[in-house]
This record gives sequence, C-alpha cells and structure tokens, in this order.
Amino acid sequence: MPNVRLQLDMKREAKSYIDSLYAILTAAGLFEGPKYRLSGLTGMAFKFTVHERLLPLSVSAYGEWINEHRPGIDNLGIYTVLDAGRTRHPTFRHYQQDAVQWVKESLDRGVGVIYWIPEFGVIDGYDEEDQVFFVQDGWSGESQIVLYDNLGLNFTEFWYCQAFGGKVDIPLEAMILESLRLAIYDWDTPHKTLPNTDIGSGQLAYDFLIRALKQGDYDEGGAVYILDSYCYSREEICAYLQEARAVYPELDEASRLYEELACILPLIRAVIIETGGSRQVDRNEVEWLTGQLAAAQQLEDLAVDVFRKLSGRQPDPRRSIIPRWGIHTPK
Repeated sequence: MPNVRLQLDMKREAKSYIDSLYAILTAAGLFEGPKYRLSGLTGMAFKFTVHERLLPLSVSAYGEWINEHRPGIDNLGIYTVLDAGRTRHPTFRHYQQDAVQWVKESLDRGVGVIYWIPEFGVIDGYDEEDQVFFVQDGWSGESQIVLYDNLGLNFTEFWYCQAFGGKVDIPLEAMILESLRLAIYDWDTPHKTLPNTDIGSGQLAYDFLIRALKQGDYDEGGAVYILDSYCYSREEICAYLQEARAVYPELDEASRLYEELACILPLIRAVIIETGGSRQVDRNEVEWLTGQLAAAQQLEDLAVDVFRKLSGRQPDPRRSIIPRWGIHTPK
C-alpha cells in the first residue's frame, strides 16, 4: 500500500493561507524568494477584515475563498485546482470522495495541498493502508491525522482543498501592477461576505476595529489576533513595496507612507499585555491605541491613492475588455 510523506516545513507567521502556500510552492520549486514577496504578489498581504465584535474569524473571513485566492494564484502564473463549499450540502460526500483522489494524485507528484483545518494548513502525505492524510497546522511539529472519510469535516461549516500544477512566466512588472489592483479592490470593498455586513473589509475594517475597541464589548483573544495579523501584514507590505519601487519608481511615495505606518506597529504591539496567562489589549491604552490606528488608516488611504494613480496610467485588459459573450459567464 502506498505511503507518501513530503518534506514540507509550514510555519505560522503570516495569514495561514500564505503560510501554507509558501511551504508548498517553495518545496515544489514553483516560487523563489521571501514570504513577504509571495504575500505581496498574491495581494494577500493587503487583505484586512474585522468582525464588528473582533471575533478571531475576522482574520480568515476576507470573502469567498475561491474568489479571493484564485486571482492571486493566477497572478503568479500557476495552475490550480480547488474545491470548497459547505459540508451541509447534500452533494458534499460526492465532492469529498473526488477530492480524496486528486489530493493523493497531487501528493504522488510531490506537491502538497492546502486544506482548511481550520485555519488553513498543508496536507503533506497519506497512508493508503490506514486511509489517512497527514496535515500540518504550522503551530506544532506534529502532524494531524485526517481519515479519508473525514476529509473536509471540522467544527465550521466550510471545507476547502487546493492543489497546484505547472507554471508560466509572467513579467514581474505585470505581477506587481496586478497585485496593486487587487489591493485597491480590497481597500474599496466594504463588505466581502454579503449579505452579512458584520465584517468590514479594507478601509471599513479600520472603522470596525476602532469602534469595537472604543465600545469595549469585544472578544479579547480576537482583538489580539487581529492586531497581530494586522501588524505582520503591514510589515510585509512595507518590505514588498521597498522592492516593488525598483520596478515602479512611482511607488516611492507609497513605500514611504508604509514605512511611516511601520513605525507605528511597535507602539501598537506594546499595548498588548499578558494577564493571567493570556494576552489582551491594555484597556487603559485604548484611547491612545485607536488614535494610532486612525493615523495608520490615513497613511494607508494615501498609499492606495498612489496605487490608484499608477494603475490609471497603465492599461488594464482584465477589467476593461468585455469577453465576446458579454459580462455574463457562458451557460
């Protein structure tokens, strides 16, 4: 009976999707470079969503995952196959059993698979005799075991699997430009999970975060998780733009603005204290913290305006050319 184990090293540092993607693509030779570059080119670093009560789900609830992830992978020029949905759907078992097969096929080719645990993790192997997959969550060195029959089942109602194939070369300047357009879209879209409006995206995410902190009725662990993720992603953007401005000198101003924002991040981290073995926001510093977040929001808004101007000076076939069948998908 086949037994496949890949040598992947997933570490939780950024958003769990990027942590998983980076481990898989670098091991498969499909991406070279630091993680912040991958996070920037896919547009994932720019995603910022906040639940009105600062629930931990905020960090990964940045929209319909297929629609949110595919543009970033397309921007890398990498072929991908993915499936996802709700486990309550009556067809779930059919899709699940199909996924079991193509996940194994991907592992046989030496390419890991992204999997919603939750959060996102990496399937790095399987044992046909025991009918199990091995999954890394990025937090511990020990792999979790998921039975084939339990693939996709978890305490949330969602399931997600994504595999990767070949790659075509896309010019770096094209990838950078598209990543900025993805950033503009995220910043300008207030709600990514309609019809629900309890999660704010982009610029509105700042408003949700500031308001919840001021009102005081929020999830303590979620607030810390959101701020941790926020600080890390803004550091990623800062590093990414420092490289990108070598390709587009017009990004100098945006890079400077994010460098100014990065100076605020250690101050934000300083208001997270440890009490009774858990980390939480120091409520005595909330007024000061929200002031810093408001300043960061202004800086980021100005930086996105720089992206907007650069984008406006360049052709954008993806958004300006209507397919011959019109704006609707063919039936």
